[in-house]
Order: sequence, then structure tokens, then C-alpha cells
Amino acid sequence: MSSPAVGRPLASEYAPDFGRYINLIANPDPIAVLEDQLSSTRRLLGGISEERGGHRYAPEKWSIKEVVGHVIDAERVFAYRALRFARNDTTELPGFDQDVFAASTNFTNLPLTDIVREYEAVRVATLFLFKHLPADAWDRRGVANKNEMTVRALAFSIAGHEAHHVGILNRFYL
Repeated sequence: MSSPAVGRPLASEYAPDFGRYINLIANPDPIAVLEDQLSSTRRLLGGISEERGGHRYAPEKWSIKEVVGHVIDAERVFAYRALRFARNDTTELPGFDQDVFAASTNFTNLPLTDIVREYEAVRVATLFLFKHLPADAWDRRGVANKNEMTVRALAFSIAGHEAHHVGILNRFYL
């Protein structure tokens, strides 16, 4: 099931910081991108050995497992924001500190295969959220971390954030 003609978000639909993620996505159909990423990221991660999962390219950097865990956490946060905004909830939402999140996880001690399965579960849930939205929900807005965003911009942010971190994995880890 493909999304209605969602189209790319305008710059007025998100804070400038999110442009670095959104601009990584050329396809105007965020659901198609998220589906493609599910397959390609699963394939990429499936080729990493358990031993390699703990690799850090520098001592202060996250391990491969922690990078994937961060992608999972960020997707959950962004999808939650999209849910709230899509349901016309006007409550301002707080930001989240990725470093505090990372320091409070257990990804290092988990098998990489479990982290991959968690990634898959989160992505499937995200896809159901976006696939089941009414057409007008894509334009709905809310405020998170003191920035106004549309549901559409959040969908592209999820895809772009993953693309950003897959690029880092390919460049520095693999």
C-alpha cells in the first residue's frame, strides 16, 4: 500500500536542523523510502558479525550496536511525535538528549541479532502508523523541542536520520 501523494516537505514545515536529514531523501513517497530502508538496512546489518557489532572506530564513538540502537530510539521518538501531531494533539512536546538516551541503554550487552529484530519491529510499527493516516494528517503540525513540524516532515526525518547513520556505518565502521 503506497501513501497518498505525500510529496516532499517544504522548508517551512521543519526546523533548519532537520534539513540535513530531509535533504538526504529524494523520493517524494516517504512510505516507499521507509519500506526500502527496512530491506536494505536489514541486509546491511545481517552481514555484520556479532563480534563486529561491538566495534567502535574511535574510543569515544558509539559501537555499531549503539548506532543501530540510536536509530531505533530516534525513530520511536519521531514516530511518537508524528502520532501526536496526526491526532491533532496541540500539546508541546519536549526534545530528547541522544547522549543521555545512549548512556542509559543496554544495546552493548544485547546480541546484534536482537537489535536488528527490534529495528525491524519498530520500522514495521512506523510503517503501519504512516500507511493508515488520513490524507489530511500529513499536513498537521505540532511543536517538539520548541520547533514546529508537520507529520510529513517527521516521516522524512525518520528516513533521513536512518540514511545519515547508514552512511556513517558504511564510511567509518564497515
